[in-house]
Amino acid sequence: MFFKGIDIDENSRCRHYHTEQDIVALKCADCQPYYACYKCHDVLEDHTFKATSSDEPYPVICGACQSYLTFSAYKRGSCPQCDAVFNPNCQLHDHIYFSKEFHHEQH
Repeated sequence: MFFKGIDIDENSRCRHYHTEQDIVALKCADCQPYYACYKCHDVLEDHTFKATSSDEPYPVICGACQSYLTFSAYKRGSCPQCDAVFNPNCQLHDHIYFSKEFHHEQH
């Protein structure tokens, strides 16, 4: 599997986030694995999730097709490879997963 988490399925849904659209895994800048969510990461690792910086080429994996995604591809709201739709509420956690550099890049 391309990603880690607690009680994860083949599409990266986990114990914490498991709706139909919870299908992304995000990369921790410290330890480098992709996790279903920051909560899973923080339980399974000995450090808290560290946001990726804008020089990370693929901070996200689509859980549906396992494609590595750029930040801009992820922010489209669906996978450019398989068209699977991502949970729009994930944006509430952008400050956890992506450094401020990413947010400035978008403007």
